[in-house]
Amino acid sequence: MHIDLALVWAGIIAFAVLAYVIMDGFDLGVGLLFPFLGSKEDRDLAMNSVAPVWDGNETWLVLGGGGLFAVFPLAYSTIMPALYAPIILMLLGLIFRGVAFEYRWRTRRAQHIWDLGFFIGSLTAAFCQGICLGTLVQGISVSNRAYSGQPFDWLTPFSIATGLALVGGYALLGSTWLIAKTHSDMSNRLRPVAIILATVTVILMGVFSLWTPFIKDLYLERWFGYPTVVFSVIVPVVVAVLFYSIVRGLRSSAEWTPFLCALGLFMTGYAGIGISFYPYIVPQALTIWQAAAPPSSLKFLLVGAAVLVPIILTYTAYAYWVFRGKVDPHGGYH
Repeated sequence: MHIDLALVWAGIIAFAVLAYVIMDGFDLGVGLLFPFLGSKEDRDLAMNSVAPVWDGNETWLVLGGGGLFAVFPLAYSTIMPALYAPIILMLLGLIFRGVAFEYRWRTRRAQHIWDLGFFIGSLTAAFCQGICLGTLVQGISVSNRAYSGQPFDWLTPFSIATGLALVGGYALLGSTWLIAKTHSDMSNRLRPVAIILATVTVILMGVFSLWTPFIKDLYLERWFGYPTVVFSVIVPVVVAVLFYSIVRGLRSSAEWTPFLCALGLFMTGYAGIGISFYPYIVPQALTIWQAAAPPSSLKFLLVGAAVLVPIILTYTAYAYWVFRGKVDPHGGYH
């Protein structure tokens, strides 16, 4: 039986990126909400809610980026020059955020500085991730299998709008995560905030969805041509159902329903991007098969992935299981 190794690897990397977005998205969202949580006790509680898992969540970013470099080297060498600036800023934001995460517990006089650093790092990382996504969707200039654009081609109204949309979406994930993980005081205060964030996120998803098909003929054909026009009906219906479930869950004091439905919004949006891109890994420039490494390399690396991915999934699931339940305001879980 023939196995399309390039397609298998595209699926693995797509899964790794999705896992990063939905896992690190909520703890970036907690950082985005940090200045608005009020008291020091609330900020401590919010940080404790992500403390056991935040660094493990970023494992998926390493897997996605490293996998792209190893398995689709042509795509990596084409995309990176187009996105050097936002990617470097994103990494600096993640580093600064991680430093702030550790240092704020080790000082009292300067804790407010590290709180601000945690927010700025989270905002920078989230916004730059949206910039990168918007740049890929709008397309990059490729000539002779190499990037041929300008250093600031990534800075456009569309990419900025995508960055803002992702910031709003991550803030929604962060607010619904805190609602599920904290006790009534903080949870009740965040419910109306989460409704506003859900509304903003869905509106921005709608703007993004209506804007995208008119950027490239490929997207217009994909979303309005037969048979893929079916997705143009299904996706808005799914988004509407998820939005209704989020708002209803927030108003009915549900704990996990809003968070899980917010994750559903992200997965639906991610599926829409996949529909728009396939079979390209660099839109309208390089297909999955054109950018793939030699079959021998794909086979060799797949052996390692077959071992490592289940291990990562196992310890990630175990960490979330161990630290399940509400965060104890006095420092523990129960």
